[in-house]
Amino acid sequence: MKTYYDCIPCFIRQALEAARFTTPDETVQELVLREVLYAVGKMDLKKSPPVMGQHIHRIVRKFSGSNDPYKKVKDHFNKYALKLYPALKEMVKKSPNQFETAALIATAGNIIDFGVNTKLDQSVIDKAIENALSEQIVGSIKKLHKAVSSSKKILYLGDNTGEIVFDRLFIEQLPADKVIFAVRGSPIINDATMSDAVDAGITDLVRVIDNGSDAPGTVLEECSDIFRQSFWAADIIIAKGQGNYETLSNENKNIFFLLKAKCPVIAEHIGCNIGDIVVSQATDLQLKKNKPNS
Repeated sequence: MKTYYDCIPCFIRQALEAARFTTPDETVQELVLREVLYAVGKMDLKKSPPVMGQHIHRIVRKFSGSNDPYKKVKDHFNKYALKLYPALKEMVKKSPNQFETAALIATAGNIIDFGVNTKLDQSVIDKAIENALSEQIVGSIKKLHKAVSSSKKILYLGDNTGEIVFDRLFIEQLPADKVIFAVRGSPIINDATMSDAVDAGITDLVRVIDNGSDAPGTVLEECSDIFRQSFWAADIIIAKGQGNYETLSNENKNIFFLLKAKCPVIAEHIGCNIGDIVVSQATDLQLKKNKPNS
């Protein structure tokens, strides 16, 4: 997916929110904004939005002096999700369709996204989980289930901290010996890294690798050889979140995207409404791949 004109104000908003989140120093905030504005002026709009997101947060880390400025909030939402985990696991266990219920909970967990909203409240997560089982789905969980059942190698691309605890519920419905779970190679926003996968208990279930990159998505040319080998060897890829969708929606690969549509550009690109739960292959969506910027 390329970058659309409507993404540009969002880049500036994200930069300002990130700067304010990491430091109260207005001088530093101004430095971040000025450098981001300069970078946006030179960016290649043919690249996906997470490429600029990567650059923005490199700038934020540089001026904040912290390699992981979202560390506290990441730990907070991992701990909060782990508190919810036992009750949600029981909900899945009692469900007549455990695969579908776990997939919906995992996808609803994609609401935990500090690239979109740095003021996320726990009540928003509770509501998203509560509504997950009754909301209309864009796509087909049955098709995903069929693809999983016939696959020998499954690559599951994680997204955010906290969210990966809900991913754990879904991974428990998958054949563990066939699954590789992937996280980011280093800190970027509140995206999950290896230490988060350990905290969430995912490393106890399946093999976990990192992708070798600090982009808030999966920019394949920047990923490690080990990750790319796993990517191309997989029969099916389960890709969580908007960042993975933005970077991989044009790839010629059997990818199922699981996300909450939280952005108007993403919603229009997919052909759904903001807030919708999406469980679908890109080939089944009404993508505007060839629509020019307007």
